[in-house]
Amino acid sequence: MKLLSVNVGQARPVPYTSHPDGLTGIDKRPVEGPVMVSAPGPKGIAGSGLAGDVVCDLKHHGGDDQAVYAFAREDLDDWERELGRTLANGCFGENITTDGLDVSGALIGERWRIGPAVVLQVTSGRVPCRTFQGHLGEPGWVRRFTRKAATGAYLRVIEPGEIRAGDAVEILHRPGHGVTAAMEFRATTTERELLPRLLAAGDDLHPEALAAARKYVAEQAR
Repeated sequence: MKLLSVNVGQARPVPYTSHPDGLTGIDKRPVEGPVMVSAPGPKGIAGSGLAGDVVCDLKHHGGDDQAVYAFAREDLDDWERELGRTLANGCFGENITTDGLDVSGALIGERWRIGPAVVLQVTSGRVPCRTFQGHLGEPGWVRRFTRKAATGAYLRVIEPGEIRAGDAVEILHRPGHGVTAAMEFRATTTERELLPRLLAAGDDLHPEALAAARKYVAEQAR
């Protein structure tokens, strides 16, 4: 298991984002050399966990619990076959493109060591938005991505450091609760009956998903 690429984006004006200035950083491109990874700070204030990477929509993206977005090359290859087009590393807006790792099947709370120093922890899947659809230029993309539920994973930074393309990825810890990034995505979008199962992941879960699960359980108990 390894990193195929480390990808960062700059703010660019586009016609398909809801950002008030019409800017997005979703167009991530692979970079050479090491990139510093660290916890960026609270959502709404801080952006990406990667140095040199820009997050424009701080309301929905970035912050400690979405510091890094990972997507598997295998899933990009699957989409290439389905869409009949080439998909470069980073084109889904991911910060790290992996090889040999089931990213969507990663468990909430799972910890990865990347390279000699960095440790990341899985927090949630990725919810597609209109900016993602506009960036890909695929009609009905939000529905298609949601239906497949190969979401990739957001991660928080446990141990900071530098990463680069070619770094080995090692799974340090894999919880036993069975709650994957893909399940978290399905529970918070199309299959809300799964929300109670998310509680098994506890505080490792993205705080917004944990709050949604607790609210659902409380409502069902009334």
